[in-house]
Amino acid sequence: MQTLKLVAVSAGLSQPSSTRLLADRLVKAAEERLTEREYAVEVQVVELRDVAIDIAKNFVTGFPSARLRAAIDAVTGADGVVAVTPVFTASYSGLFKSFFDLIDPDALTGTPVLIGATGGTARHSLALDHALRPLFAYLRALVLPTAVYAASEDWGSGGDEYTDGLPSRITRAGRELADAVAGRPARRRTDESGDDDVVPFEQQLADLRLD
Repeated sequence: MQTLKLVAVSAGLSQPSSTRLLADRLVKAAEERLTEREYAVEVQVVELRDVAIDIAKNFVTGFPSARLRAAIDAVTGADGVVAVTPVFTASYSGLFKSFFDLIDPDALTGTPVLIGATGGTARHSLALDHALRPLFAYLRALVLPTAVYAASEDWGSGGDEYTDGLPSRITRAGRELADAVAGRPARRRTDESGDDDVVPFEQQLADLRLD
């Protein structure tokens, strides 16, 4: 059974955090969909509040701590990423942007990314499209069509005739992420010596025929 790795990045500052809650629900929806499709799933959550000081020191020294390097490696090595930030002043948080500023511009190329945000009112929801989507487009990630914004009043709401409720949007977005991850060629892993796994030529030909 193929194992796929999902990593959720939460930029929530409080504990508990609605940002972390949204990230957990999004990654859970994706995990359930992948399990239905008979994949094994490994889930990891990166709490940026835990590495905030490490991020600041990296900008000053130019070197990541071991804990920050582990967080960066988790994100860049994922088969799919959920990235959720609180909205401050109509955009992503400084902590969220600072972390992704440390990601190599090519490290997320082609990686499916599900974006989400939380805020006090629905009027901040446009931050998903004018801030987060361009950020991950710059990083050459595959940003999924459905982005999920959760305002305070969305929690526990079933929506109305014009707008799906938060649970429905989470389910739809999670399924999009799962389907994108499942339909993507497996990421090339490295062995303990640091060498890339060699894909046999016959397998490469077989993969081309399947396409």
